[in-house]
Amino acid sequence: MVKSSWLYYLGRGMFRLLFKIVWRWKIYGLENLPKEGKIIVAPNHVSYFDPPMTGSAMERPLYFMAKEELFKMPILGFVIRRTHAFPVKRGKSDIGAFRMAQKLLNEDKAVLVFPEGTRSKDGNFGRARPGLGMLSCLTQSPVIPVRIINSNNMRKLLPLKIIFGKPVYPLKEYTKESYQELSETVLEEIKKLN
Repeated sequence: MVKSSWLYYLGRGMFRLLFKIVWRWKIYGLENLPKEGKIIVAPNHVSYFDPPMTGSAMERPLYFMAKEELFKMPILGFVIRRTHAFPVKRGKSDIGAFRMAQKLLNEDKAVLVFPEGTRSKDGNFGRARPGLGMLSCLTQSPVIPVRIINSNNMRKLLPLKIIFGKPVYPLKEYTKESYQELSETVLEEIKKLN
């Protein structure tokens, strides 16, 4: 069960302030984000700060998957349970996490999904995985490509930039091959955002 509490909004406010003061955070393309209705928000992933950075840039609440190990940590587990996160098992298909994402989208929520499925350790783009495309097709949810710049260099205090692109829509009629194609299309759109 995904819980929401005042901690989500407090955390969002604190992260906004921190990113703005310390890293001179700039946000572009907010007009591309629908104010309501189901959407998948799909950023590149190079830092542990990418989920809070993406959620903090948005006015509407964002729900996201987090590796299940984080939920087992005493303090972090308590906090993350109350900040719109739900657990996902890494390294294998997690039907429970996928169904939770479907449920949230069917309730017209915004859900974060990384097209590459995991964090890049070298800062470069990885390979798109079919999960994003599958979720988008099955729920008929538009996908918002998001480019996060410099979150992998936060120690250098380089300016952070987050860019929300135009929605990518799933086909009404699709096959299993469409899942991978859609994920690849979204990743290509992310690469174009500067």
